Amino acid sequence: MNIMVLTCSPNRDGLTAACGKAACQGIGETKGETLLIRLNDLKISNCQACDNGWGTCLKEHECQVQDDFQELHQSMKMMDAFIVITPVYWGEMSESAKAFFDRLRRCEATNRDVKNIFDGKPVIAVAAAGGSGGGVLTCLSSMERLFSHMRAEVFDLIGITRKNRSYKLEAIRAAAKEMVITRR
Repeated sequence: MNIMVLTCSPNRDGLTAACGKAACQGIGETKGETLLIRLNDLKISNCQACDNGWGTCLKEHECQVQDDFQELHQSMKMMDAFIVITPVYWGEMSESAKAFFDRLRRCEATNRDVKNIFDGKPVIAVAAAGGSGGGVLTCLSSMERLFSHMRAEVFDLIGITRKNRSYKLEAIRAAAKEMVITRR
């Protein structure tokens, strides 16, 4: 099973990175293969809403804005499952996550002719609130709606804060491991 772990924080050693490491550890305890992507290492611009909002994304399910989005989008087609980890900023996903997923949703949610890259595939969504710990629920709600639009199977929604870090990192590791085991 090929699992993409997508972290969406500019901080390389913060709570989001620790969550990514825990997810990779859980997958590593199985026969699963991990592809860890740090979204902030890529150059992905905002959706341009081309051609009145429906450029090539509507009919061809590809974005016409040329940057690192295309390569990441292609690599996602090879995945069997996804773990998406974002810091919580004002109750929402990070800016890099929103920019990427706005474009991806336009390409994939409208793809009704064939299965899109998320169709029926398990996803674990993690909202990591390093500051006050607030906003976790609204962020997870937004992520759940995102993956619902793309017809993914939401395997788990996990909120983590500085206060519950130790046992929630273990929960992320266990959820990643269990997702692989149950999908064999």
